[in-house]
Amino acid sequence: MKLLQGELTPNRPDVGKLTNLKFYVCPSCGNILTGTGAASIACCGRQLRPLSPSEDGANHLPKIAEVEDEYYVTLEHEMQKDHYLLFAACVNDDSIWLNRLYPEQSPAFRLPRMKRGAKLYLYCTKHSLFKYNIQSLLPPKQR
Repeated sequence: MKLLQGELTPNRPDVGKLTNLKFYVCPSCGNILTGTGAASIACCGRQLRPLSPSEDGANHLPKIAEVEDEYYVTLEHEMQKDHYLLFAACVNDDSIWLNRLYPEQSPAFRLPRMKRGAKLYLYCTKHSLFKYNIQSLLPPKQR
């Protein structure tokens, strides 16, 4: 009705904070997509829904050690063609780091040290997305 009356109120742009980052994975091609605000994401002709991260990833619990100025992350996880970790991502309020992993590769990687409050996301092709607070994964003397 307001349009017909000539009263237009412009929408405020969604600033899309990285702390609100959403991950999408195409079930057809394995494409990894992200969005920071309201988005309509499609790949291979189908609409994708954002993944809901689980914080109960006891079977996917990473081990983190500080090595020089980075973190070295290791996991005991299958890396077979039908069950593997597709990606790891580290996110904080102003940056994102993403590492693509492949079947038959070791489930280990280095990631840069991020500010306190950084979250680590791991995507398992069988069990979906997991989210961890990096500080809680560090050995007590390194926190």
